[in-house]
Amino acid sequence: MGCIALMERVIRTDACIDEGATWLCALEPRFSSAMEVIPVIPLRRKSDGFAELLSAIVSQQVSVASAAAIWERLKDAQMTSPENVLMTSEEELRGLGLSRQKARYAKALADAQIDYVDLRSKPASDVIKSLVAVPGIGAWTAEIYAMFSLGRADVFAPGDLALQEAAKLIFDLPDRPKEKALRAMAEAWSPWRSVAARIMWAYYKHHKQREGIR
Repeated sequence: MGCIALMERVIRTDACIDEGATWLCALEPRFSSAMEVIPVIPLRRKSDGFAELLSAIVSQQVSVASAAAIWERLKDAQMTSPENVLMTSEEELRGLGLSRQKARYAKALADAQIDYVDLRSKPASDVIKSLVAVPGIGAWTAEIYAMFSLGRADVFAPGDLALQEAAKLIFDLPDRPKEKALRAMAEAWSPWRSVAARIMWAYYKHHKQREGIR
């Protein structure tokens, strides 16, 4: 299948990543320089639905390693369906590693009755607007879901600290750009902002020797 959906580009395969990367490198030589040290740009396509959105909430404001460990405990306890989360107390969820706040967010997500199938056909802006209406889902979480679970090619997450650090390194900036500044920078990378993000996360991993995103 190609990389073009009826409404907007959807990243489906490594060929889509290659197409976007070629476009970005022609636009901005510093992306080309960054890619010289990146062995591969991960596709990072994930399934969609409740479990992936809950996983994104788990990843909020914690290290990649910590998020992975907590998520494994939730999976082992079968806390990957809204039904099971609703039947579980906040205290039990905290016992699995969630903070008090994230336990409340998990319950709110389980109770939100999101139509995940309907999100697949919505424009990315509408997806993000729908998701941020749920307690505990901010712009970062909604953007990550749109990028990885729905494969939207023109979504960026400027609030991500690893992307901010990668921007500083790739573009030789004196400081990490703040969210507003990075969002403005990324406008030039449309319609392949999600591929730009993947390049930047890969560069961050190369430079820091650790993952910047799970």
